[in-house]
Amino acid sequence: MKALIKQLLIEIGENPEREGLKDTPERVDKSLRFLTKGYRQNIGEVFNDAFFPISSDEMVIVKEIEFYSLCEHHMLPFFGVCHVAYLPNKKVVGLSKLPRVVEFFSRRLQIQEQLTCQVAEAVSEHVTPHGVGVVIEAQHLCMMMRGVEKQRSKTVTSAMLGVFKSDPKTRAEFLDLLRR
Repeated sequence: MKALIKQLLIEIGENPEREGLKDTPERVDKSLRFLTKGYRQNIGEVFNDAFFPISSDEMVIVKEIEFYSLCEHHMLPFFGVCHVAYLPNKKVVGLSKLPRVVEFFSRRLQIQEQLTCQVAEAVSEHVTPHGVGVVIEAQHLCMMMRGVEKQRSKTVTSAMLGVFKSDPKTRAEFLDLLRR
């Protein structure tokens, strides 16, 4: 990858041998590998059997999970917060696992719509709750720095599964709790 980054610097009109750029190919290589580490992880290891029996079936929500990702169309960052909720079905998952799931899928070339669905589907598959709700609010540098250049725009996406999709009351409760 370092050779490709060096060639990219040449293509944009830079001198990769100048003082400030000498180590840039190595730094970009490390940076891109970190920002795309989700390709080299296993979702099963993220959950790591951190499930606990519970008799309650009340909604569990982890709000304001910060994330960063790279747009698959321009490889520019998009970032924001993800809210994840589920209705337990005899077990809960360790709370830290929900932000780890968001991190797992956001550390790939991605689009927000897909990220939202992937988080919901992973929680549904591994936690097997009665339902899952995911809402993501994000800002996209591909819209802010180039193209339409709208710096204050935000994109909001949602994915509802199980009772979050079939029961309007459950969905409304989730969305109301996000507003508080």
